[in-house]
Amino acid sequence: MSTSVKSASYLHDKLTGAWGRQAVIGIPLAFLLVFFLFPFLVVFKISVSEMDNVVFKDLFDWADGVLLLRIKLGNYIFIALDDLYFQTYLSSLKFAAVTTLICLLIAYPFAYFMARSPADKRPALLMLVMLPFWTSFLLRVYAWKMLLADSGVFNNIAMATGLLSEPVKMMNTPFSLVLGMVYTYVPFMILPLYANLVKMDLSLLEAALDLGATPWQAFWRITVPLSKSGIIAGSMLVFIPCVGEFVIPELLGGPQTLMIGRVLWDEFFSNNDWPMAATVAVVMVLLIIVPLALFNKYQAESTGRGQA
Repeated sequence: MSTSVKSASYLHDKLTGAWGRQAVIGIPLAFLLVFFLFPFLVVFKISVSEMDNVVFKDLFDWADGVLLLRIKLGNYIFIALDDLYFQTYLSSLKFAAVTTLICLLIAYPFAYFMARSPADKRPALLMLVMLPFWTSFLLRVYAWKMLLADSGVFNNIAMATGLLSEPVKMMNTPFSLVLGMVYTYVPFMILPLYANLVKMDLSLLEAALDLGATPWQAFWRITVPLSKSGIIAGSMLVFIPCVGEFVIPELLGGPQTLMIGRVLWDEFFSNNDWPMAATVAVVMVLLIIVPLALFNKYQAESTGRGQA
């Protein structure tokens, strides 16, 4: 093969490889730009706009050669000074954190059992985890309403067997809210943990046992640290949607379980105050995205220091 042909082939491979790398990075970035950043900017624009009946006033106005920018920050100031919104955001974060912790405590043993099961039984176990997704989310949540009601299945069985003399209040309480969210989101914690644990090198555990570690010590010092990425991924998949959850608080929650998703719904459709609703949504997104971005930056810096 001549030198010119080799050079052309080398240049073609290099250009193809560079284009492939750009495509791998560019396609997800384009997806985020179109389906996240652009809609977020639209919502942000609504949050700082003035509303005239059903029309939003333009932010920019050109008059007599002067470009005017009108930004309404009153909604953000109102949210910052109003205790109701602060308590609602705090309540949403609290319930999301409790749900995430309980899901982790339930999902980790289950994912560990799945990962250590014989290979021919793992597909069936995965099928059991994904089986609830075959039924409507709304129907599954509404079923808990029938189970937890004062005259529901649980109270009727307990009174029929003599365990209770009168019904126990379970519906419209923090208990029913957390129970519904744990039931709904625990599969989202199991799947990342399983995907991480099933790839773990078991020879590391054998080496730890040979060196005198107990099974419990080997679990805490090897299995848990190596599954950290699965724990983080599962926690994010549970925590983020729980913060803005609306259906479960609406059906299973009560006055003591006011969450930001319900406030957002009321501002949009009950009060018809779209700028305030958009402000609530922007603050909610920032409460999730900013800590997540800082955490990812810390993780990247820690990984860089570890490799150095």
